[in-house]
Order: sequence, then C-alpha cells, then structure tokens
Amino acid sequence: MSLCINPRCLQPDHPGNDSNQFCQSCGSDLILQGRYRVMRLLSDKSGFGKVYEAFERSTPKILKILKENHSTNPKAVTLFQQEAGVLSQLQHPSIPQIEPDGYFQFFPRNASAPLHCIIMEKIDGPNLTQWMRQQGNHPISEKQAVNWLHQLAGILHLVHHKNYFHRDIKPENIMLRSSGQLVLVDFGAAREMTYTYLAQLGGTSGVTRISSAGYTPPEQEQGQAVPQSDFYALGRTFIYLLTGKQPTDSGIYDSLNNEFHWRNHAPHVSPQLAGLIDQLIAPRAADRPKDTQEILSRLSQISQEISSGTSHPPHASMGTSLSPLSIPTVYQPLPKSRTWKWLSGGLLILLLGGGGYWLWQSRQSFPFIANSQRVQSEAIAISRTFTGHSSYVNSLVLSSNGQVLISGSADQTIKIWDFNTGEEIRTLTGHSSFVNRLALTPDGRFLVSTSADQTIKIWEIATGQAIRTLTGHSSPVNALVITPDVAI
Repeated sequence: MSLCINPRCLQPDHPGNDSNQFCQSCGSDLILQGRYRVMRLLSDKSGFGKVYEAFERSTPKILKILKENHSTNPKAVTLFQQEAGVLSQLQHPSIPQIEPDGYFQFFPRNASAPLHCIIMEKIDGPNLTQWMRQQGNHPISEKQAVNWLHQLAGILHLVHHKNYFHRDIKPENIMLRSSGQLVLVDFGAAREMTYTYLAQLGGTSGVTRISSAGYTPPEQEQGQAVPQSDFYALGRTFIYLLTGKQPTDSGIYDSLNNEFHWRNHAPHVSPQLAGLIDQLIAPRAADRPKDTQEILSRLSQISQEISSGTSHPPHASMGTSLSPLSIPTVYQPLPKSRTWKWLSGGLLILLLGGGGYWLWQSRQSFPFIANSQRVQSEAIAISRTFTGHSSYVNSLVLSSNGQVLISGSADQTIKIWDFNTGEEIRTLTGHSSFVNRLALTPDGRFLVSTSADQTIKIWEIATGQAIRTLTGHSSPVNALVITPDVAI
C-alpha cells in the first residue's frame, strides 16, 4: 500500500496509489525526492512527529515527519533538523545511518508550507520496551545486563567524544537488531556540549527541556543537562531491565523520600553491578561516573569477576543467570518415584527456560514444587547442557515420549534435539525475528511456533518443513494454545 503523506489528504491510502506517482486523492507526489515511496504508518502517537516505513527500491527506510502543527515553531523545527545533523556526524553500527541529504522538505499539493522530513536506516528489531513485553517482562540476567551496558556505554563514548550528549535515553529509544546488537535512536533531543555550557553560564533560557518520566535526572528537569545526565537515564533503564518494573513503580521507588529500593527485586545481580547502577543514578551529577571511560573500565572488571566466578549475587539461591549462548541446563532430581522424577524434571525445564526469575517466582506460581520437602532435601545434579543457539532461548517443549526437546530462540531459529544424548537433530529456519512460543500437536507430528515477526508457522517434525504460515497479526505473537482436538 502506497501512502500519501499530505496531512490534509482525504484518502491517503487510496487503492489507486500503488501504481501511480501521484496521489489519486489529492494529487501530491508519492515518490519523495525521486527515490522514496512511503508504504505504511508505523507511529503517530508522539506529540512531535510521525514515523513511516518507506522504501528506496527494495531497501526499507524510516521516514520521520514533523507534525504539521509544529512546522511553524522555530524551536521544534531546529530540534528536528538537529537530529539529521547529529546522525550524519556519528558513523557507527549502533547508531542509525543517515545520508548527507537525509533531511529534506516536502511540499504537498497546494500547500503553503513544507513538511520537514528525515529519512534514515530502518533497524530490524524491536525497542527494549517492546522486547521486554515479548519476554513477559521477565528481568534480564546479570550477564546480559553487563553485555548491554557495555554496548551502550561504548555508544555514549563515541557520542560524548563528538561533543554531544543524548538527553533522552530510555528503553523506547534503544533498539535491538536481530544480530543482538543494540542501537541508540532518536537523537532529536541531542545537544552540543559547548552550546549548553554557554547557555548555562549566560543564564539564558535557550536550552530546550527534554523530560521522560522516570528516566530524566533532576538537573535536566531544571534545564541544566550535562553529559552525566545520560548516565542517570542509563542507570534507570537498567533498573527496568533487571527488575521488569518501571522506575516510577511504587514497588521500587519511594516518592516520599525520593529513594530507590530496586535491589530486592533483582536478587540475581551482584553487589558490584548493583553498586555501579546506584552510582549512575546518584541524585547529584557530580557523584556519578566522571566519563564513559570510567564506566567501561568498571564493566570490564565486573565482567572478569563474573567469568572467574568471584562475583557473588547477594542472594544467590534466589536467582540464576543463564548464558545467552546455551539452552538452559536440564536439572534432574534423584527421587524414589519415576513419576515424580518425570514431573519435577519437566517442570524444572520449563521454569529454567525463563531464567532465574521464574524459579524465584515459583513460590507463587508452583507452590507444590517450592514447598516440597522432596525437592528441598534431595540432591540436584546437572545432567546435560544443550548448546548451539547464538542468542537467548525463549521457549522449550518436550515431546510426550520424552525423547525430543525443541527450543525456540531470539536468533530466529528452532532447534530439535535428542533429549537423551544432547545431540542436535535439525535446525528450522523461516522466521524473520525472535521465536517466542512453541507447542506440539497432541500426536507429536507437528510443531507450531509464534514469532515477533507477527506470524505463526506450522512445521512437520519428520521433515523440518514449514507447511503453513498464518498471518494477520499486526504485532508480535506472544502466546499459543493448541486444543486437544486439533487436526492438521
């Protein structure tokens, strides 16, 4: 569907637009700059601009358009143009790429004023708020947190050394490529350091205030942002990722005393990493790390301690970190009953598939396991570990005969394993984004998978072939149920 971006067009999605150069409703040009055809609206919920998907031939792009009611506001136009200028100076895989002519003006048919437009690289993945929702808002592991924090500190290292700081870091402005690489987006609020400092020293009110509830530091709320303001927002972001709770959640934030009590909700985090995050969110900017290099050095030390096993979580028994490169280890208790062995082993596989958080929460979800004297008193040993995925494992399913284990991963693949030997039998490919949920038909002949690519696929286990793809969802598919009477 080819869309017209004229805000006054009565039918921007006119069915005749696909095969024409001009809108069949209002006559505006459909080929922007002679190169880009707009295909669909991605978001118009921001009060600032609209975001579209456009194509340059077969290459997808992101088109941002300043809303018409802001086009006559010089400050809004300046901030919008600034994003293109900043991005053009920051050439890095973790920052959206933009061409020199990425900012342009477009005049709709019979319009007296132009639309302000930015065209840039489209990132093939969700932002971290969307990603957390896909994962059921389960906290990330400490190992993943260190990895991601290191990536983001490295991005800020480049941004700050170019004499800019971002001013609007939050989960919605961090995207995750399918490769696992984070990308920092939305540089419309970025500010050049020298300009900000001069404005502060001169006592002018020319510095635009940017605020995002729960993530904006006190000094920025007062219009006095500094590079360490980015560190505060970064720390608040990781509190969300490590607890699954927004920084404004009353469960972790005491508004009466302006205090954070987030560590109890992240018992899997070591004192070293927790201490760094607490320093990042220090109320005074002077008490935060002095620069990105200090953060990177601290993270390298923490990473070494985690690898060597010298970093100990404060409540190690309540949280378990899983390697992002392996399927969770299968744990088998040593019971006297074969029935209890199968039941507890299978449930523990499902619990561990979600990470330590699920095991921690099992007291509420599965009290007959958490409170069982049998599980508490018997030894638990590692039976085997399945490795092969290149990203996080989101779903597991075990065949009814206990012979086959199937895993779905954020690396977009599904793997079928021999449960007894740990050998990989087959890899299924076809999804273009994270595999979120798996289920087997009652007869065990077919596997059904859901994905963040908005599709459901049905696979034949014997051949590994995708026999059907179900489409129609407009957002990631996160849940799946197969009725007992299903017939394929």
